[in-house]
Amino acid sequence: MNNLFEVKVKYDKIDEQSGKDKKVTEKYLVDALSFTEAEAKIYKEMESMIRGEFIITSISRANYTDVFQTAGDLWYKAKVSYASIDERSGKEKKISNSILCMGYSVDNAYSNINESMGVMTVDFTIDGISDSKIMDFFKYE
Repeated sequence: MNNLFEVKVKYDKIDEQSGKDKKVTEKYLVDALSFTEAEAKIYKEMESMIRGEFIITSISRANYTDVFQTAGDLWYKAKVSYASIDERSGKEKKISNSILCMGYSVDNAYSNINESMGVMTVDFTIDGISDSKIMDFFKYE
């Protein structure tokens, strides 16, 4: 995994209920080496997905330690913790990480995380799962 960037894109979208244009801002996750590369990548991806004009309103670093592209149509953000021993002091400390995972529901995302993290040799706990505003994830190529 390289650097992850959250990119907000603003464009006109046709409202399915009213049929009128409305301005929307959507958030995408981009795996890139730099801000510049993330911007270029999102322009390339959006040109094929959006008709008309769009603007990038912000690009910021994302703090996810892992992204699990499993079965599902929604993205969920999870906080996962595990215990680690500090080599200097010998004390146990709790380490928390943010993970992004796909799922059809919160329960499905929970089981997808357990399945994806099952290869870890340490015990971990899933402290919380919430909906994410991420619409899609574009991997580094």
